[in-house]
Amino acid sequence: MSILIFLIVGYILLSISLYMLFPKMGSEAIKGLIPGINFSTWCSLIGRKPAYALWLLFPIVNFFIYAGMCVDMARSHGKKTFLDAFLSVVGTPIYFMYLTKNATYGGPVLEQEKAYHQKVKEAQENNDQYQLKKLEHNNPYAKGWFREWAEAIIFAVFAAAFIRMFLIEAYVIPTSSMEGSLLTGDFLFVSKANYGIRTPQTVLMVPLLHNRLPKVDRESYLESPSLPYFRLPGWNKVKRYDPVVFNYPEGDSVIITPNRTYSYPDLRRTNSLPPNFSPAMLTTRPMDKKDHYIKRCVGMPGDSLQVIDCQVYIDGKPAQNPRYMQFLYQVSSTTTQLNPRKLEEWGVNLNDANGQAGYFNLNQVQVEKLKSLGPDIRVEVVSRQPHHPNYLFPNDARVTQGWTVDNYGPVYIPKKGATVPLDAVSIAPYRRVIGVYEGNTLEEKDGMIFINGEEATSYTFKMNYYWMMGDNRHNSEDSRIWGFVPEDHIVGKPLFIWLSAKDGSLFKGIRWDRVFTNANKFVD
Repeated sequence: MSILIFLIVGYILLSISLYMLFPKMGSEAIKGLIPGINFSTWCSLIGRKPAYALWLLFPIVNFFIYAGMCVDMARSHGKKTFLDAFLSVVGTPIYFMYLTKNATYGGPVLEQEKAYHQKVKEAQENNDQYQLKKLEHNNPYAKGWFREWAEAIIFAVFAAAFIRMFLIEAYVIPTSSMEGSLLTGDFLFVSKANYGIRTPQTVLMVPLLHNRLPKVDRESYLESPSLPYFRLPGWNKVKRYDPVVFNYPEGDSVIITPNRTYSYPDLRRTNSLPPNFSPAMLTTRPMDKKDHYIKRCVGMPGDSLQVIDCQVYIDGKPAQNPRYMQFLYQVSSTTTQLNPRKLEEWGVNLNDANGQAGYFNLNQVQVEKLKSLGPDIRVEVVSRQPHHPNYLFPNDARVTQGWTVDNYGPVYIPKKGATVPLDAVSIAPYRRVIGVYEGNTLEEKDGMIFINGEEATSYTFKMNYYWMMGDNRHNSEDSRIWGFVPEDHIVGKPLFIWLSAKDGSLFKGIRWDRVFTNANKFVD
């Protein structure tokens, strides 16, 4: 709603500026206030056909059409410098009001420019060198080489930035949490339109960078000013078992080290903060600048999810398992020696188990291949235990007593409009939902719960939430660790792999069989 108000106010100011400007251009002032008529009249006054204004109805394209119309309005008033072009785009209503008193309309600039180029063409066809040199010498539309290059670079950067911001973004798989479906070093193109284009919250940022300036150790954006969350309708909705790219829910407050970024809530609840910790070490991030994660959507809004002996259950029924789902196995033998090269041929990631001798994350196909090496080969799944009482979500030992990543839950996944009862224990999975994701003031005093200053015994959710898990079930920090993914954190859907580097390094080679392949080929 807030972004709608922002757009309405901007449109009203623009209409007022056109109402003031049109009479100076020989048109009726009232046309500046009539929706649709104002833009078609604008097009006519700069030398475009009125129907050209229809391009403004097309998302993304309309940004560039609008910018071009603003620049041509300035040029039609004789304002042709680079600064005028910039101001006409970034400060349109104010700049148009400035034109009413500080410039004279000289006619539709695009028609004049077309007429000029026609004269040049005729001089070239008639081989009239005198007229040609005269025209070129008095070219009112000439630009210096510096400006030509500057405008070309700016257009290219902003075109790429808009495509990245709204349509498609490149993404690389940095860890093994989705192996053996998506591998470390897979470079993906991710569609942001499938689940609905999400308008950016962060306004001031370095184009083409997500959240960090390389080599500078600084964030690449300013948190203020910012826009509220808004999402356009999408082509699809998130479906169960979809691979999904999303912003890391706990990534709003992080500690950044040379090796990796740590979530402050995670470090705090597991007593893992650095000995020299101070608030100055924290970096806060708005939602759209949180780190990107990719996992498989296992649980949908309204589901009751539980894991029993490594099998996920939804509402008491076994969920479909990924084709290449992996677990940690200990492989041992009294006589048979494992051949590392053979293991790599089978797709076993030799670095995935932190270098522990005899331990590998394997899918069922790899398990059977290892067993076939000899009768003395033992391949046994390893039971993973939490390393801290508060490690597993909802990070409250009163709830998670006895839980592991292999025997977990049950937990209810919030659905928009659904209501849950609250008490000192049952609130555990929903603290962050209520107090952070949905923006309420949450207090707990003497066993009682207060939401926005009022005692509450229940809560009704404002958004849908999802449960994300990695296919590498024993080596994935996912919803079992940090909980639900809110719908406003959803970024997009992987389209295809355009490059795949072994272990994330081009120096180790390229997996040519994965280059330019549909990402869903490996995750179905």
